[in-house]
Amino acid sequence: MGHHRPLHIDSEEAQVAYVVVARWRAKAGSEDNLAQVIAELIPLSRAEPGCLFYQANRSVEDPQLFFFYEQYADEDAYKAHGASEHFTRLAHNYAIPELLESREREFFETFFDDRGGLAG
Repeated sequence: MGHHRPLHIDSEEAQVAYVVVARWRAKAGSEDNLAQVIAELIPLSRAEPGCLFYQANRSVEDPQLFFFYEQYADEDAYKAHGASEHFTRLAHNYAIPELLESREREFFETFFDDRGGLAG
């Protein structure tokens, strides 16, 4: 068996992006309304100063399931997204309480990222 050398990452040179992956499941019968809300969120979210990448996806096998892959400059930029007027109005005040059956989120940082995220 070969020997693995520890990977050296110079933290002063490495840039990272704050990554959010989210799954939204629409209530039965609400999936098209949710898709419209998401379509409105996309360009507004992409225009945020700290947003590096924002992509919504819809399952080809389950039209109630939506998957988001998002990258932000840092955690503060993600928090600003969550506090933005458009996300508060469209997601917090409407989609999440009215249209969603469930919502899951996981948080990551890019690893061995010499570009600082997809937008780098």
